[in-house]
Amino acid sequence: MLRFADILSGMTRQLDDPTDKHLASLLVSDGRSTLKHLAEASGLSVSAVQARVRRLEADGVIRGYFADIEPEALGLPLAAIIAVTPRSPEHEYDIPDRVAELPEIESCHSVAGDDSFVLFVRVANPMALEALIREIRRRADVSTRTTVVLQTLFERKARPSTVPR
Repeated sequence: MLRFADILSGMTRQLDDPTDKHLASLLVSDGRSTLKHLAEASGLSVSAVQARVRRLEADGVIRGYFADIEPEALGLPLAAIIAVTPRSPEHEYDIPDRVAELPEIESCHSVAGDDSFVLFVRVANPMALEALIREIRRRADVSTRTTVVLQTLFERKARPSTVPR
């Protein structure tokens, strides 16, 4: 398991090659693109595309390929954002490790401001959200502030820009 302290110590290489950016952008749009399609779209040979994609994977630029499944189809229609503040400052940086095993938490963000972390969660109903908040408080010894998401108007994945701004 990747620990928060490990994240602080290293960075992924910068994606600065225009061809790599283009390939990454194509894969963000369609992670199931074939090497042949990527080669046609980039003007490279299939073997050159394969080598570049493998290098992007090995360097940690491409982190994986995933199916984007509708949360309601999984019985998880309720989304919430939980702001987390440690009760004890000496335990601040182990909070992500303390809550990482909770499957309801989709993401954990270290933030600047009054809170230390913000969690994005999905659950089945308000009672499940209440139980999750209690479990987060118990495991991490934190105070929380919760905002229920009424509607998600759009979400985006990070996409490399090949056009300078």
